[in-house]
Amino acid sequence: MKRQDIPLADFRFDPAYIRDSWLLLCSGDTRSYNAMTISWGSYGQIWNKMFFQVVVRPTRFTFNFMEKYDTFTLCGFESRFKNSLALLGSKSGRDGNKIAESGLTPLASPHIAAPGFDEAELIIECRKMYWQDIDNSHFLDPSIEKNYPQRDYHRAYFGEIVGISGTEKFSVSMHR
Repeated sequence: MKRQDIPLADFRFDPAYIRDSWLLLCSGDTRSYNAMTISWGSYGQIWNKMFFQVVVRPTRFTFNFMEKYDTFTLCGFESRFKNSLALLGSKSGRDGNKIAESGLTPLASPHIAAPGFDEAELIIECRKMYWQDIDNSHFLDPSIEKNYPQRDYHRAYFGEIVGISGTEKFSVSMHR
């Protein structure tokens, strides 16, 4: 995959990409890591920093890595990798080497410990700066509760963006 570094000021990202194409969240380091597919999250600016916010249930194996390590990557893939992402979202790393089974190739990140993936069209490197447990007593829309039949409320992590590499479709300057 032909990725180039993208300055944050040139980064072009439609948050609907998370819902439609999914992202692969990876935490750990190149020796010990886990990844899971996400379709919920947000992107924006808070505390004068650009960030991605991801949510992880405490029952997920990746949760342990998010707690232990201070960085994570978010990787986006072309649609031909949808089956790999489906596998990584449905199997647990507790039960075997799902990364090897997915056919994706881990790749050291230049700015943080968490790896990215060679096949990704987009790799976003983040350093955690805040977390908060979802509190169901704050749901203003009662229908949200249906997402939690086991009452395993997510922990939200805000990660400051510290590096981005991607194809031209994610860059204002490369797309001109």
